[in-house]
Amino acid sequence: MTELESWYERENGQYLLAGTRKAVAGVLDTAFGYHLLQTGCSRGHALFSDSPINHRIYAAEQAGDQITLLASADELPLESDSVDTVIAHHTLDFAGNPHQVLREIQRVLTPQGHLLIVGFNPHSLLGLNTWLRGMSRNSLWHRHKSVSESRLTDWLHLLGCEVQDTVRLGMLPLAGRGALRRALVRVDNWSQRHNLPGGGIYILHAIKQVSAVHRPRRQWQLRREQLISLVPKPAAAPTPYRPSRIGSARRDRSREGEV
Repeated sequence: MTELESWYERENGQYLLAGTRKAVAGVLDTAFGYHLLQTGCSRGHALFSDSPINHRIYAAEQAGDQITLLASADELPLESDSVDTVIAHHTLDFAGNPHQVLREIQRVLTPQGHLLIVGFNPHSLLGLNTWLRGMSRNSLWHRHKSVSESRLTDWLHLLGCEVQDTVRLGMLPLAGRGALRRALVRVDNWSQRHNLPGGGIYILHAIKQVSAVHRPRRQWQLRREQLISLVPKPAAAPTPYRPSRIGSARRDRSREGEV
């Protein structure tokens, strides 16, 4: 179990995970297509259970019970313009090159495809907490580099993706019991209704408007044989039966001989 997976198993993590699933489900209800992909380093927290898409790929660098594809997010073995919905669950937060990861996600996403990015807000109390965890040289949190909403929006614009909406969760960390806990939950619900920018986690929804951003031709040709094609291909139309002219001529001559 990774440190992020362990964090999500705690009470505060479970609360934020439930809120994330609810926000993601609101988009998935209207995101149709053939293929869905979720990436990230949290392997036991699938967010696509409410999706109407039947073919779902759960990709991670390490094996897990729910993982169906072992792959790095910055080099996905999938054809360009082949995935209808992509969920990036903290994928950018722990990437060595988050911009390259975003380019790769944009490449595999179909035009008009839906992109959901879940990330830690660096300008929040939770963002400060994750930064402090990184100072401890922890194997996972030390790699943590949150991408702000404003920077992410700029990157998406350059890649031809249009931001539709952003949901923010966890303005205040849950603490205490009883009346204090209920008060903190009410404050967090109030901040969500007013979409305040101080949430610890953001769920950004964008739609791809352009075709894939391809890599240099030579590099692309070297990888092409390794790519998995997901695009459904139409079946060949059946050829109508037409009797052979040679056979018809032979039958005509045989009939003349009988006469």
